[in-house]
Amino acid sequence: MKNKKHITLLLATCMSVAGCSTVRAPSPADPLEGFNRTVFQFNDDLDRYAMKPVAQGYKFVLPTPIRASVTNFFSNLGDVDNLANNLLQANVTAATQDLMRIAINSVFGVGGLFDFATPAGLPKHNQDFGVTLGKWGLPSGPYLVLPLFGPSTVRDTVGTVADLQIDPSGYFKPIWFRNTLYGLRVVNTRANYLGATNLLAQAALDKYSFTRDAYLQRRQYLIKGSSASEQNLPNYDDESGPTSAAPAAPSSASEPASEAAPTGAPAPAGASAPAAEPSGTGNGNNNDNAMPVPNRQMVPNSLRLFR
Repeated sequence: MKNKKHITLLLATCMSVAGCSTVRAPSPADPLEGFNRTVFQFNDDLDRYAMKPVAQGYKFVLPTPIRASVTNFFSNLGDVDNLANNLLQANVTAATQDLMRIAINSVFGVGGLFDFATPAGLPKHNQDFGVTLGKWGLPSGPYLVLPLFGPSTVRDTVGTVADLQIDPSGYFKPIWFRNTLYGLRVVNTRANYLGATNLLAQAALDKYSFTRDAYLQRRQYLIKGSSASEQNLPNYDDESGPTSAAPAAPSSASEPASEAAPTGAPAPAGASAPAAEPSGTGNGNNNDNAMPVPNRQMVPNSLRLFR
């Protein structure tokens, strides 16, 4: 549950200081902020008027068990990327677990539609080539917001290109079938995160600054582990970006209460209406990476910070 607690702390700390009177300070990690904000707004509008309504209809029409199987199927494909990157990171134990997950879920889970590996004690990992490059010591470079793809960095953009070559769905034939799967993955992922993004939209935050800093902190956590969680988080309000003021301490984490936030995107500790696990995790197991956002797809700005 490490990742879950980390993101809970992140959300809670930012929201607990949302009403503070602060002075805007530019982020040295974001020298392209003007360009990034323009792209961020484009992505946000696209999500609001296109992706979100489609995802809401998808969730309304399809029952939970079917959406769970769709999620499990794409999660099983994602384990191939996890396997490759754990091998590149010389993490033999995790790579072995990834290989066993693929074998068990592909055979006994009917091509990954059912997740038997997680209850068997094989944890779900969350790796990508951007993390691998970070563990190899490559600097992240400036923060970028990519059209359609959302938050990234120069390093993570290179990593995304590499991950596209590993993704098994990119080799499916015929092309119409591959593209159909791609669209299904986008809509299914968006539906799983409806609760998390609704919570973010309702908070009194500068959404751009929050998403940027949460994304960068999340990526640093994936690369450096628990040491990254000890850093101070920036302050926010709905007019200003991050400042140098130290954040207030978050309240203790509360149990999830409402539907639709994914396992990788838990409810904020201090929120009055925290989000719960998404419908569609297959087995109802709450491991810390049970619902990672697939890296190689169009996702709204706020989703990419949970990957």
